Amino acid sequence: MDMNQYLEVFIEESKEHLQNVNDQLMRFEKNTDDLGYVNEIFRSAHTLKGMSATMGFDDLAQLTHKMENVLDAVRNHQTDAHTEVLDALFESVDALEIMVQSISEGGDGQLDVKLLVQKLQRIVAEEPAAEHAACSIEYDEFVQTLLSQTAGQGFNTFEITVQLERTCLLKAARAYMVFDVLEQAGDVIKSAPTVQDIEQEKFESSFIVILVTSESQEKLKASIMEVSEVESVKISALPIKKETEMQELVSQEAAAIQEVTVSAPSKSPVEEKRQLSNNKTIRVNIDRLDSLMNLFEELVIDRGRLEQISKELNNSELDETVERMSRISGNLQTIILNMRMVPVETVFNRFPRMMRQLSKDLGKQIELQIVGADTELDRTVIDEIGDPLVHLLRNAVDHGIEMPQARLKNGKNEKGTIRLKAYHSGNHVFIDLEDDGAGINREKVLQKALDRGIIDGETAETLTDKQVYELIFASGFSTAEQISDVSGRGVGLDVVKNTIESLGGSVTIDSNEGYGSRFAIQLPLTLSIISALLVQMSEERYALPLSSIIETAIVQPKEVMHVHGQKVIDFRGAIIPLIDLKELFTVPNSVQRDHYSVVIVKKGEKTAGLIVDSFIGQQEIVLKSLGHYLPGVFAISGATILGDGQVALIIDCNALIK
Repeated sequence: MDMNQYLEVFIEESKEHLQNVNDQLMRFEKNTDDLGYVNEIFRSAHTLKGMSATMGFDDLAQLTHKMENVLDAVRNHQTDAHTEVLDALFESVDALEIMVQSISEGGDGQLDVKLLVQKLQRIVAEEPAAEHAACSIEYDEFVQTLLSQTAGQGFNTFEITVQLERTCLLKAARAYMVFDVLEQAGDVIKSAPTVQDIEQEKFESSFIVILVTSESQEKLKASIMEVSEVESVKISALPIKKETEMQELVSQEAAAIQEVTVSAPSKSPVEEKRQLSNNKTIRVNIDRLDSLMNLFEELVIDRGRLEQISKELNNSELDETVERMSRISGNLQTIILNMRMVPVETVFNRFPRMMRQLSKDLGKQIELQIVGADTELDRTVIDEIGDPLVHLLRNAVDHGIEMPQARLKNGKNEKGTIRLKAYHSGNHVFIDLEDDGAGINREKVLQKALDRGIIDGETAETLTDKQVYELIFASGFSTAEQISDVSGRGVGLDVVKNTIESLGGSVTIDSNEGYGSRFAIQLPLTLSIISALLVQMSEERYALPLSSIIETAIVQPKEVMHVHGQKVIDFRGAIIPLIDLKELFTVPNSVQRDHYSVVIVKKGEKTAGLIVDSFIGQQEIVLKSLGHYLPGVFAISGATILGDGQVALIIDCNALIK
């Protein structure tokens, strides 16, 4: 059977199970008395093992099988959930994630896990009861009923324990020969381990078989002992309950089941809601959503064209039809954009595990609080936001949170707190990252900035606290005393700022020395279809994203001032620079201006005025990339097709403000 058709489903479900194992392990570490977490982990590991074996990924299956053994020992109280056990399980999850990632990238999913397997085996081998546990067998209701019926027909039922020699190399072959002897003598009802595990040599040196036969114990033992490398055979008759007793037992269990069934409707509303939502969920390949989005983008372009034609023809029936189509396509746009929305928890979920490891590496005690993980963002933004958040978290752990002794000395709880919060506001999503650490030392940042030549002494004296904090986003800036794996290499926060601004967002800092810092990230909900202001410059049209615009203004020439050769205006009590886009983009000047049409734009805390010839109006536009032929064009983030078929370039306001 061709398994490639199931590969995508396997990868997605494997990632879900591994994330669940990670989450439950983190919770179990905080409360090792609650074995419910272990059962949940075991279920995910067991499912993953079965899927991996079916798909032929043996290393994955082997490692999850060894994890199951450890988890089984924990939930059966055969071993304690001490640090060594938890660390080994976390290491196993890391290895499994690497293998699944390899498979998703087209690899074979193979990884050398011998040392890890040995570590897991040592944990279980420490328990003397482990081998005995492997050689036990359970009799469920079906087996008991079957055996009671055969006993009434005059057959013998034996429990046969076969011990192979320790030096036996072909255990599965010898076990097969024993089964062959037994099946000639009667019917094999059950075995421990299972037949499949025995075939794969997943047993020590002994196994148990339940046999229904008319043969005697002596004859059976003699036949089995004829098989080479069988060390001993132990046969005992099973005490079988009478059929009447079994019927009473069945009726009692049926009553119990009926009682449970009657009480079943008392499930919590949350559980019922979850069941309903599960039934209404389907998996859709992201490529299909991308194709749907591309088709809708073409529809938006044609919608703009129709609206323009409708205005030119001034036909009431056409106006009404176009208006209705615009309304319907607007609703469709909302639905499609919502389909592309992904909860930020897909990014946030990996942080608790990362924080655990950083805490151990740095010797700090840290609690990560996550709020608003169900807040949704466009998949394109989600794909890009992970790395910046990792940088900010590592920065908070290394530079923000103090060592436990220092925190106690300053009257704080020895465990530091980092709070990651996401929430919606208008057409944006905000992600706040706060810590209760040492905060930002203004003087230390200023001195580092002066040493690196980022600012001069005269400028340093005029900077506000907020402007000083912004200096840590400068390229190559670091206040770390020594380089480590966590920070101090002069990369990180500048990458954070550049990435967030490339997404049309912004990041700001607020800090209180001695009490902590707060990084606030603002991101657009989507990057595919955006609202923009269309402006005219001579014969050319450009688009400015509304998310970057504060307001528009008409400025008289007499209001324009010159400072160091730069045009500036007084905007609400603040002096802001003016940028003439016609000069910047070398647009032929065919219009004489008697006033300036100015668009006030922002980048974080900074503002500027962009001079254009005239304002056309607001419009929903489709953001298209310039492609590989025009990479890195200054201050242009893409292009869009207007209603009349003309192309308008989209101006990147962030690139214009420095």
